[in-house]
Amino acid sequence: MNNLAQNFLSQEEQDTLIQCVKDVEKSTSGEIVPVLASISYDYPQAAHLGGLTLGILLSTGIAMLLGQEDMWVFLGLFLVTYVVFSRLLTAIPALKKPFISKREMKEEVEEAAFTAFYLNGLHRTRDLTGVIIYVSVFERSVQVLADKGINDKVDPEVWNEVVDMITEGIRAGRAGEALCQGVKRCGELIVEHFPVKHDDTDELPNLIVEGQAR
Repeated sequence: MNNLAQNFLSQEEQDTLIQCVKDVEKSTSGEIVPVLASISYDYPQAAHLGGLTLGILLSTGIAMLLGQEDMWVFLGLFLVTYVVFSRLLTAIPALKKPFISKREMKEEVEEAAFTAFYLNGLHRTRDLTGVIIYVSVFERSVQVLADKGINDKVDPEVWNEVVDMITEGIRAGRAGEALCQGVKRCGELIVEHFPVKHDDTDELPNLIVEGQAR
């Protein structure tokens, strides 16, 4: 599953994104960190729900084909098919998607983005000017969060614009380009209040891919 994040952008796109972050941070004291995560949650209930749904459908179909109306035969077939399908969905997360609601994915991505913000130290910058652009590849979902220093002066609602920009780019197959555009837009939104300082340093990685930071 980690390969989802690592393969989301080519090496060239990763290098371009890193340089984009560096260029934007030359004009602002804000710290912008794109984070690529393979998945925000493992959705165990989806494997059970999928196993139940597919198990009932298949066992019913087999019982009908065999002309079996015995409940014990059906239950035996269901038990076997449920175990097979639930394990298959657990082993191949991509198969879980039909059994995960959009609301659940949205909530899990929001929680994962918030967690990543703190785990990666974006709350520890000198002027509380960290901004995370969190991309969860499995869900094809984006979250943008800023630290208190920025949100005290910039309306948090403006980050929805950046989210929409990046999301549309990902859907159009322009993930690398869209992320660079998102980074630049973040810079434009914060530079007025947080111009670069003479003693500014690069406090955080310029790109974090699940399992590695650069």
